Amino acid sequence: MKILTLRTAIALLLSYFTVSLYAQNTIISGTVKNNVDHLTVSSVSVTIKGTTEGTFTDPRGNFRISTARALPLTIVLSSVGFETKEVEVSGTSENLEIELTPTATLGEEVVVAATRSATRVMESPVSIERLSANNIRTSPATSYYDMVGQLKGVDITTSSLTFKTPSTRGFNFSGNTRFNQLVDGMDNQAPGLNFSLGSFVGLTELDVDNMELLPGASSALYGQGGINGTLLINSKDPFKYQGLSFQIKTGMNHIASPQREDPGWYNDWSARWAKAFNNKFAFKIGFQLLQAKDWIANSTVDYNRHTRTTSNGTRQSDPNYDGVNVYGDETNMQDNGYTMQSLAQLVQYQTQQGILQATGGTLDILQTMNAALPANATSQQIGAFIGSLPAALQPSVTNLVPFYFGLRNDVIPAASASRTGYAESDMVNPNTVNFKLSGSLHYKFNSRLEAVFAGYYGTGNTVYTGSDRYSLKNAKIGQYKLELKSNSWFLRGYTTQENAGEAYNATITARRLNEAWKSSTTWFPQYVAAYSQAKLSGADDATAHNAARAFADQGRPAAGSSEFKSLFDQVRTTPIPAGGLFLDRSDLWVAEGQYNFKEVIPFVELIVGASWKQYSLNSQGTLFIDYDGRIKINEYGAYGQLTKKLFNERLTLSVSGRYDKNDNFKGRFTPRATALVKLAQDHNIRLSYQTAYRFPSTQQQYINLEIGGGQFLVGGLPWILNSSLPGGKAGPGLGSGTVFRLNNATQPIGSYQYRELKPESVTSYEIGYKGLIAKKLMIDVYYYTGEYQNFLGRTLVGKQMSLTQTQIYSIVENAATMSSQTDGSVKVDPIKVKTSGYGIGLDYRLTSGLSFFINYYHDKLEDVPSDFYAQFNTPKHRTNFGLGHAGFGKDKRVVFNVTGRWQSAFMWDADFATGEVPAFFTLDAMIGYKYPAINSLVKLGATNLLNKYYMNAYGNPQIGGLYYISFAYNIF
Repeated sequence: MKILTLRTAIALLLSYFTVSLYAQNTIISGTVKNNVDHLTVSSVSVTIKGTTEGTFTDPRGNFRISTARALPLTIVLSSVGFETKEVEVSGTSENLEIELTPTATLGEEVVVAATRSATRVMESPVSIERLSANNIRTSPATSYYDMVGQLKGVDITTSSLTFKTPSTRGFNFSGNTRFNQLVDGMDNQAPGLNFSLGSFVGLTELDVDNMELLPGASSALYGQGGINGTLLINSKDPFKYQGLSFQIKTGMNHIASPQREDPGWYNDWSARWAKAFNNKFAFKIGFQLLQAKDWIANSTVDYNRHTRTTSNGTRQSDPNYDGVNVYGDETNMQDNGYTMQSLAQLVQYQTQQGILQATGGTLDILQTMNAALPANATSQQIGAFIGSLPAALQPSVTNLVPFYFGLRNDVIPAASASRTGYAESDMVNPNTVNFKLSGSLHYKFNSRLEAVFAGYYGTGNTVYTGSDRYSLKNAKIGQYKLELKSNSWFLRGYTTQENAGEAYNATITARRLNEAWKSSTTWFPQYVAAYSQAKLSGADDATAHNAARAFADQGRPAAGSSEFKSLFDQVRTTPIPAGGLFLDRSDLWVAEGQYNFKEVIPFVELIVGASWKQYSLNSQGTLFIDYDGRIKINEYGAYGQLTKKLFNERLTLSVSGRYDKNDNFKGRFTPRATALVKLAQDHNIRLSYQTAYRFPSTQQQYINLEIGGGQFLVGGLPWILNSSLPGGKAGPGLGSGTVFRLNNATQPIGSYQYRELKPESVTSYEIGYKGLIAKKLMIDVYYYTGEYQNFLGRTLVGKQMSLTQTQIYSIVENAATMSSQTDGSVKVDPIKVKTSGYGIGLDYRLTSGLSFFINYYHDKLEDVPSDFYAQFNTPKHRTNFGLGHAGFGKDKRVVFNVTGRWQSAFMWDADFATGEVPAFFTLDAMIGYKYPAINSLVKLGATNLLNKYYMNAYGNPQIGGLYYISFAYNIF
């Protein structure tokens, strides 16, 4: 009885406290609508004024706040594109009906990238570009990542449909190690490559909230690598953006294509689901699957990899032909130390010596043939002579005949011939696939402190251009993050796990495939013998070469045949150096934190932060010199920034500095100073001094890879001086023997001496103006100069291997001029490469929903020594424009957007190929219809609407039109 009474008392007590607790809480709820079209507005921030308590409206515009505070209260409602509104809640606090007024948003966007703290884009002290989720929704681009190319100052290098590399202010590459990309604060680079794979891994399109781009130097806050820009991609908050969203996009490309006979399908499906519970816990999950027929690089231009020049040669007219996008023809006699003539002489000499040895020195076959046969001997005479010899010698002499008579009659030239190659379409699967899966869990301990666990995974097939064309087949990259963040600080740790899958080098694979069906030690002599026979029969040079190739190519697997497929699969899945497969399983581990003292020191903004990175390289010797196991490289960094507003906020000064240390290099300090001068409301001048640097990439430090043309790419660390490497592997040994520098024609230009590798750096000055006129026209103008020092590039070095053969190495060095001194020493002066540029952007928006933008920018390279290949790879003139409408017609449901780009011709210079990229103009367009009741949009669109094929990098594929229709549900 006592136990029952006690239980009853406890139950009553708990009920009392529960009732009391709910009695003390105030519930504020309601619906938010647009006061123009009276449709509900989602993702509106609703907070209690003076506090951090609040929530967001759901996809139906509803909100609910539970607070211990008593009425009356004031709630603040804010959302991009609407005027902020305060509503006093005194009597009825539930089922409120609140309407917001649309407003012009030009210049009101908030950015974080410029200063690592929230700042109006109008008041950014450095140049910055921003794209919002609304920009992405209404863009004609097929991918959110493609939109970056419309921003002022940006160039895009397209290696394939799903591998695109942005850069700013020059030095464009396919995979740019001078450009940083961060996704939700995580460095998005592939650890073994040191550059991002575009949008191959990261956010799905439906989960992108905004993108912020910092052009030019940006290392002071974001660390090494940000020499030519930093891109921040931020995802949607599941507390703010809830519900189920999906998008179905289907289309077609390769219309009237020079790359394939039939059009190709393009399919892109994505979905996102997010849910919050009591504004304490939230999750989101999303996926995206893209399947398409990729663009194919198909240039057959004859390219000389030694002189880096092109010619009008073809496979039929040039025996030593090497097509830009034809692979396997890089193997030639010249790079093996021979000409056709010297190879014939070698065969003749070896046969002579072999017969002398077999006969005990009694028969010199050359002297005997000279005496017994005339130079124009008939086949009957030759047959009779061979028949008179011992049977054991007859096969050797029969083989000798074409070489002997070709040399005797001087019909074999001192020329080179190359193996017959295969087109990229034969070596690279055009079926591109990209699957992305992402998700996160969020928990709010209170209104100020939140924990996040997030993961991003990407896999599929794509192609990129480095020293060769690489097919990343079944590549996989995962990023996983644990973060704790508040209003003033954050701590995060994350890792990137890379798995190259069945990635292979197309050039190496083709060369090894050729060796597999017939070795060059057999093919080259067969070619010379057949050529000699044709010439001795009276054929002209071209006919003789074609006959020689046809004879040597007997047994060559035809592209697409079962024999070819079997041999190709065998070679591409065999690791380098025996095959074309590289086994990159590298990792990146990062820990970092930041603290903003704004609540502790109110009169000045002070931000400090620190980071640690570890690269763990694992290619099993196929890419790096990691023959004995993983190579680990640690980087440590710390930064600080001080910002002060002066003279009634008419002047804002900021100074920043960052120090970083890499295991293999001395520490680097990168300062930054900025000033923002407020001329009037929404009219600002910005001044900045910025520095940036990058440590040599992991490949520039440790790569050891044979490439086309018989060259080896090697790193720039002292290990290249060694003749032996870990695991008993042979090293370059550039510290011994006869080693000399080469020009691009592989001619010696002086002795080689190793120089310590140093980080590359740039110092940049910029002045800019940003102004807003009548809340409708925004003007942004900038001018900058930059000076690069210790520029990282490659130098050709030759090591004498024999009297007839020199092994060529392409090594990483800091660019410098070298001059001999009177005392016999060599003076080394680092080359300082200067750049400058300017740009202007106009953005005009009317309240009716019509908008227009246009920008122009110009970059140039200055003071470059004539013999230095800077690889600037940038057109001098580029312009983008766009015209769009956010909604017209009945209920303002029809939207459209048209964008265009023009750029001038320029010279592209890279390890893979050098040549001119022609000027081009391309036009994208879309028209859409909105379904406001379900927050959905149907789009009919096209990229490269006019279907005028163009390329933006030499040796990369040409890009044609892509036409699509899409339906997106719950995206507003």
